[in-house]
Amino acid sequence: MPVHVRLATPVDAVALSDFGARTFLDWYLADNDPSDVHQHVRNTYSPERQAAELTEPGQWALLAEDDGIIAGYGLLRANRPCPGYEAAGLAEIRRFYVGRAWHGSGLARSLMQSVTGHGREAGAAGFWLTCWERNPRALAFYAKCGFQHVGYTTFTVGNDPQTDHVLVLTP
Repeated sequence: MPVHVRLATPVDAVALSDFGARTFLDWYLADNDPSDVHQHVRNTYSPERQAAELTEPGQWALLAEDDGIIAGYGLLRANRPCPGYEAAGLAEIRRFYVGRAWHGSGLARSLMQSVTGHGREAGAAGFWLTCWERNPRALAFYAKCGFQHVGYTTFTVGNDPQTDHVLVLTP
């Protein structure tokens, strides 16, 4: 069965919480203090927080499902100012995760097209996101998608402030 992308609903909160926590742990636990990573996961991926995010106006989560299993997701927030970059009408891609089993499958590209397509339909003039400086695979993927590096920002994992690249995609 091919991967299917759809908008998430509050019914997806528990599954999305599990996927987000598992994926964050997969990618960041080995390179960070475990207590900081676990604190971040507890604060970010509870089912209650996911349910709240899924009902927030101007915010959407798109799920990529493979035979009913979440394989990836993107969280999009409309009209969010980009740190250090002046442009009107940008939407933030707050999260963009693809499970390890689907890396190299083309799912990430398809999901990114769905996320940006949904954003454009909602009126976004462009997109921005942040990516950890120590994630070269993701940075290379975003560059292939046309994102341009415009600066840096701080993203705190637990109690650890880390440097993220700020990337922008404009028409």
